Amino acid sequence: MKDTRQDTRRIVALAWPILIGQLAVIANGVIDTAMTSRFSATDLAALALGASIYVSIFVGLNGVLSALSPVLGQLFGARRHAEVGAEVHQATWLALFLTVAGSLLLLFPQPLLALAHAPPELAEKAVLYLRVLVLALPATLGFRIYASLNTAIARPKMVMALQVAGLVLKIPLNALFIFGGLGIPAMGGPGCAAATALVTWLCFLAALAVLRNDTTYAPFRIFGSGIGRPRWPAQRELLRLGIPMGLSYLIEVTAFTFMALFITRLGANAVAGHQVIANFATVLYMLPLSVASATGALVAQAIGAGSHADARRIGHSGIRLAAVLSVSIGCLVWLARDLIVRAYTPDPVIIAAALPLFAFIAFYQLFDSVQVTAAFVLRAYKVAVIPTVMYAIALWGIGLGGGYLLGLDPFGIAPAALRGAAGFWMGNSASLALVAAGLLWYLHVVQRHAAGGRPVAG
Repeated sequence: MKDTRQDTRRIVALAWPILIGQLAVIANGVIDTAMTSRFSATDLAALALGASIYVSIFVGLNGVLSALSPVLGQLFGARRHAEVGAEVHQATWLALFLTVAGSLLLLFPQPLLALAHAPPELAEKAVLYLRVLVLALPATLGFRIYASLNTAIARPKMVMALQVAGLVLKIPLNALFIFGGLGIPAMGGPGCAAATALVTWLCFLAALAVLRNDTTYAPFRIFGSGIGRPRWPAQRELLRLGIPMGLSYLIEVTAFTFMALFITRLGANAVAGHQVIANFATVLYMLPLSVASATGALVAQAIGAGSHADARRIGHSGIRLAAVLSVSIGCLVWLARDLIVRAYTPDPVIIAAALPLFAFIAFYQLFDSVQVTAAFVLRAYKVAVIPTVMYAIALWGIGLGGGYLLGLDPFGIAPAALRGAAGFWMGNSASLALVAAGLLWYLHVVQRHAAGGRPVAG
């Protein structure tokens, strides 16, 4: 029991700066939504559409780079410091390759936009939003490497500081680019992308300065001899873990992305209401995500040090902590739902569309917290393939497929209460419950095999 309490304190000590930093990042989206809603409903709908596509690309690429965190965590736990810098160099090359692929998707998003059947004016604004964000992508992926390194070595406070500073800069820059001023014309929703690009580069350059000058990073020899050339064995190791991780992130996010695309067919008010709820759900997700990230980092360090008993205990402590916190937050959200939605928008039509969806946010908090923490613990063991398959079956098959059948009701069999956006949210909630159960079972299998010194597939 004493060890469990110590584990919980260690997780909390690492999780709170991660949480604040993540909330600062997500607050950028909250600010985008709130400020654009005061410009026009069309711009808010275009922001919802463009952001859903960008987030899918952004999260998928960042997910591939997130493979760096468990790799570095195990090396750091084993005190193989010189190898940490070499892995950072290889991740830098990987980030460059991913930037090229991601930029092509952002420059030519028309196939994805076509799924939404959006009006021309809305689609035009969404395309401009995505093309401006091409400028932000290299800095975004570069900052992800810095954040992964800091999480792996349990030093996330500087990442938090830079993310909070970026948020402070984002507010006036948003106002400038959305509404116009100082000779800059009003851009509406696409102005959010311009502000994001500028802030992202400033944060990345600051991170590079810290990485070069802070003696904490000296043992890793990151700048000693340049980044060298890409090495296929190292790239293969990162990709072996990173591709399924990126796919799992992509699957999870596209469950929301395609919800937005399909809900767009129901009209601008429906998708605007969904955007408010989806944005707030993302804010809430940062709590279990921060606990999961902290837990995964400590589990990876314990594995690297060769202590599988500690790794198992820390993993279980993190899952319990995330579950308790998320259930408590879910209850508070339900009680404060009216105040929350009115903080996003004064538009009574959007409020009416958003309020009924709060029931689903409160309902699925437990499942969401358990699944994400279990997934991060599995990644600490360098296990990602089987969890990705689980995500695909549950979130795409049951979540999105079931949501389509309920929300759009193509066969005329859905209950009236679940037609529209509510049907998509119901499908998503059921899929999270299923994937949480599957990941808990598989984590038990992995931990049992690791304790016995046996390899585990996936």
